[in-house]
This record gives sequence, structure tokens and C-alpha cells, in this order.
Amino acid sequence: MRDQYMRTGQGFLMVYDITTRSSFDEISSFRAQINRVKEDDQTPCVLIGNKSDLETSRVVTTNEGADLARSFNCPFLETSAKARINVEESFFALVRTIRKKTAGTGDLVTNKKKGSFSMGTLKGSMNKLVKKKKDDCSLF
Repeated sequence: MRDQYMRTGQGFLMVYDITTRSSFDEISSFRAQINRVKEDDQTPCVLIGNKSDLETSRVVTTNEGADLARSFNCPFLETSAKARINVEESFFALVRTIRKKTAGTGDLVTNKKKGSFSMGTLKGSMNKLVKKKKDDCSLF
């Protein structure tokens, strides 16, 4: 099921919990799975370190996240879904990354209209991120 979701996705937010080392460690395997399923090592992705409001509980440093994002050649942000810090920005970064990859190809297709992107879909995805309670690594 996850492979089918990855196959049809145009881009991905790879989210880890800055207070849980294991969620950060899983990101590389998720990225590898995306690359395998998409048969493309340049699939648009944004790396997100969530729970930035819990600075005193941090176990994954900002530099570690930034370094991993550099190795993936993707944007990196730290967010707090609870405090709504950088949540919208992470989705906008993903849309920019998708548009950058598809620039000139006309491949950005959503809602069956060439070149359109539904803000309703974007806001629905943001609500899923904000409502998510699980501490594990998340793949949207």
C-alpha cells in the first residue's frame, strides 16, 4: 500500500521527531524506499525536524538534520506542529521543490488540471500533520 502511495506522490515531507533518535535514523530508509519506488533519486522531498518547541528534550541536533538534508539535496526545516511554527512553510517549500523539478516540463498536475495546485489539498495535508500524535517518523 505504501509503495502505491509513493508511486503516485509528486513530493514528500519526511518528518522526524527531534526528541527521538530512532525516528531520525529511519529517515534514510524512507528516502531509499521513495527512490526505489519512484525509480528516481531526485524525487522532490523536504526534511522536517518536528517538535522544535521541545528544545530541552532534543536528541537530534539541527546540524544533524541540515547535514542529512544536504546529503539528500533537499530543503530542511524545523517545525512545531503544536505551536504551528514553520508548518505552512514546510508545505510551501515542498511545492517550490516540486515546481522547480517540473519547471518547463508541464508535469505539475493536480486535480486533473495542468499547472494547478489545490490549496484545499495543501491545507488538508497540513491539518493531518498538526493532528498527528504518534512519536514515530512520519511520511506524508
